Amino acid sequence: MEEERGTTGIINLSQKDNEETVNISGQVHHLPCCIKLNGPCSVSQYFKPKPKGMEIDGLAVEEAHFRGRELQGTTISLPNGYSGFILGKNNSGKKKACDASEGSSNVWQMKAKFDKLTYWNHDSPPSKDDAFLRSFHWFAVAEALHKPVTAEDMAAASDALGKN
Repeated sequence: MEEERGTTGIINLSQKDNEETVNISGQVHHLPCCIKLNGPCSVSQYFKPKPKGMEIDGLAVEEAHFRGRELQGTTISLPNGYSGFILGKNNSGKKKACDASEGSSNVWQMKAKFDKLTYWNHDSPPSKDDAFLRSFHWFAVAEALHKPVTAEDMAAASDALGKN
């Protein structure tokens, strides 16, 4: 039986000394559709979000139209300590001889970063119950799971178990 080989890769989030990090906060959109195009497009000419002048669940509602369909969305900040990154494949053409023996190798370079994004719904205004927004609850769960356990935590857990 032949063993399957995966793809190895490197993500480089550092910038070169002479380059500043491009911040595209407020320009990142999560649309409820699939766009089958990989290339330049004058999106800002057609996609023009504007405030709707209302708030739902503490979220400022925006509206836009995409291919004739109304979208309603809101701009949210990423949780403290988290950032979003736009990555591009670094095609420097320089590969080490040992990389070829380990399967395909990919090097990704940070092109821009963001700390805010706008997500959109087709047929409903944004709310705290949206699956996209609820997924952010996993940040707190992950933090709790990976937090180091202290001696005090162990003593408290032991005491709690002893009382039951």
